[in-house]
Amino acid sequence: MRTRLSNNFSLKILAFLAAGLLWLIVVNIDDPIMDQNFSNIPVTVINTEVLASEDSPKTYQILDDTQNVTVTVKAKRSVLSKLSANDITAVADMKELTLETQIPIEVTVKNYKVADAYATPRNMQVKLEDEETKKFPIVPKTTGTVRDGYVLGQIEAMPEKVSIRGPKSVIDKISKVEATVSVSGLSKTSTLVSELKLYDEDNNEIDQNLLSNNLGTEGVDIHVELLRTKNVPLNFDTSAIQAANGYEFSNIKYEPKEISVSGDVDKLQQLSELQIPASALAMENLKEKTEKVIDVSDYLPDGIVLADENANSVAVTILIEKDGTKSFEISVGSVSVLNLDSDLSINYESANALDIQIRGPEDALNKIDIDESVSIDLAKYTEPGTYNVPIQVSLPEHCTLEKNMSIKVMLENKAKANVKDEEKTKENN
Repeated sequence: MRTRLSNNFSLKILAFLAAGLLWLIVVNIDDPIMDQNFSNIPVTVINTEVLASEDSPKTYQILDDTQNVTVTVKAKRSVLSKLSANDITAVADMKELTLETQIPIEVTVKNYKVADAYATPRNMQVKLEDEETKKFPIVPKTTGTVRDGYVLGQIEAMPEKVSIRGPKSVIDKISKVEATVSVSGLSKTSTLVSELKLYDEDNNEIDQNLLSNNLGTEGVDIHVELLRTKNVPLNFDTSAIQAANGYEFSNIKYEPKEISVSGDVDKLQQLSELQIPASALAMENLKEKTEKVIDVSDYLPDGIVLADENANSVAVTILIEKDGTKSFEISVGSVSVLNLDSDLSINYESANALDIQIRGPEDALNKIDIDESVSIDLAKYTEPGTYNVPIQVSLPEHCTLEKNMSIKVMLENKAKANVKDEEKTKENN
């Protein structure tokens, strides 16, 4: 029998097949074919040139978020364990466009053998539109603050315009094109690179995925000019100020005392003060203190500009005195308060300085220390309220006030005032 078994070739073949089948079963049990999903796989659209036409070129918009798909891959478990999203390519061929709305999505897996791979959804949804090209001016903008001692000069986009191509519906939404650069810490004239941003009329940013422009991906150059700054004092020519008969021009006061200007370094070095000509303050027949606002930007030399274009106004006060009088200015904070009730606090309705005119001999007027001479007496004001209180001025012999004056004060109960202060502190915090 042993001889019969060893000489039976058919039995040997059968045993070999059985062993092979058993091996296949074991291998498949140990490394089965499985499914695995890969999310957010981008779909690449190819052959878009088929939409071009000399008569009416078209472009497309991707709908329903089908520019990214989920790909299901069927493969052995050992393959799936090595597979990543980078190995998967999803392509929509514009030549396969059907019904002008759908393009089949073909999926391939590189470097690995798989049983199947398909996208969900199976088709990219698109909408065909007329294509349009339009030119827009580029608006350069800056963020941040340049280094101390410098100020921004001219800011230019290079080039000044950009041609944008895309779906007409998107092009029509574009209201402005901006290019923004940071100038934080900048200390010299520079050319910086910026990306373009598109905005609609509601200042919402427009997605540029469906658009192209003639500048490519390199962005736009923004030329930022930096100028040095300098503070210069003002010098007013007062020769054209004329007082009325019986009065005389005393002096002028003005704020600010100096302005900040910018420009070329050499020109700034030559500028020691800003001369304001007599014509700026030319007035006649003045009988009282007069105020005038001067726009100093009108008197800047060529090549010099204001560091802050909004800081062009200087408030000038022209002091006029009667013959034999002298004008004194005193802040309300310098007025001495006498006999204030201990339960009351005081505030002034106005913080404006007081203009006090005193008549007397010139030598006596010149000796008056006005900050030590003015007071108010609150002995009669013992209740909270608002009062016009006469101003008292201690005067040298032979000197008198040109006119009696008063100041409006507001007296409050201290406890109530403290509560208000606490509430204000809480609001600020």
